[in-house]
Amino acid sequence: MNLSLLMDPVYLILGSAFVSVLALVLWLISVFTDRSESDLEARLTAFTGRTTTTRTEIANAILRDGLTTAQTMLGRILQRFENLPLLFRQADSPLRIEQFILLCIISSAATFILLFALQFSITGLTIGATVVFLLPWIWLLLRRRSRLKSFEKQLPDALELLSRALRAGNSLASGLNAVASEMPQPIAGEFRTVYDEQNLGLPIDQALRNMLLRIPNMDLQFFVTAVSIQRQAGGDLAEILGKISSLVRERFKILGQVKALTGEGRMSGVVLMALPIALFGAVYMLNRSYVMMLFEEELGRKMIYAAIAAQFVGGYVIHRIVNIKV
Repeated sequence: MNLSLLMDPVYLILGSAFVSVLALVLWLISVFTDRSESDLEARLTAFTGRTTTTRTEIANAILRDGLTTAQTMLGRILQRFENLPLLFRQADSPLRIEQFILLCIISSAATFILLFALQFSITGLTIGATVVFLLPWIWLLLRRRSRLKSFEKQLPDALELLSRALRAGNSLASGLNAVASEMPQPIAGEFRTVYDEQNLGLPIDQALRNMLLRIPNMDLQFFVTAVSIQRQAGGDLAEILGKISSLVRERFKILGQVKALTGEGRMSGVVLMALPIALFGAVYMLNRSYVMMLFEEELGRKMIYAAIAAQFVGGYVIHRIVNIKV
């Protein structure tokens, strides 16, 4: 291999960026992975009352101290954003907020270095680093949306189970425990939190309202309101929960019918949104010089900006038309 090629600054920067990213990945794995002691080490530790410290453990401790310091600084900054903890709680994120932000920053910086090594323009560097920084947030929002939808689908079954438990003579707390034990996630975890909070002395009304703050759901609000009214004025809570469960199931049925009726409109919207992009790609492949006029001329660039804005406006209008609330 030609040594002059290896000494090229671009390849040196590219190699340094690759090594840095690889080292970063290995470091994150070593820091965030819980490595439990083996049975033999645990027995020796319990028997002798002391532990042995290796070089690897010392290095990991230093790395953890550095990471903890960075997380503390980020935590002080992120205290201004009060809704972030709720977002991470609703998404059931495996990472804490500080760890997540650090991951976004490091990934964005690594992408910036890599694109710089590949001699991208300033615009390309900015767009690439921004996209990589935003991708974890998009994943977090999609994870939150999926979890809330799963909770919404599981709620009728949970209310039905709770109603049957009350009819069998169990208390409301026992019914909550039954839901937490027999239902799948994520609704089991939320009801487990409510059950644990009321076991620790918090009034069950307040525990249910706390769950409503974590899970913004209209059907759940009906359930919490029904429990609060029943505890104040009395009444057959089992019958009320059964009716709420039936109401939610009927709403899901109507929602399915609405989606079936608006399916053609939603598909038309997807086609209309994708058609300009497909035509642009086809013309670019057939006659590149004809398309490049849009980028080289000032009027062409203004037309591109206007087309992008029109795409967003059209997509929003179509979404509002076909998105019927039930």
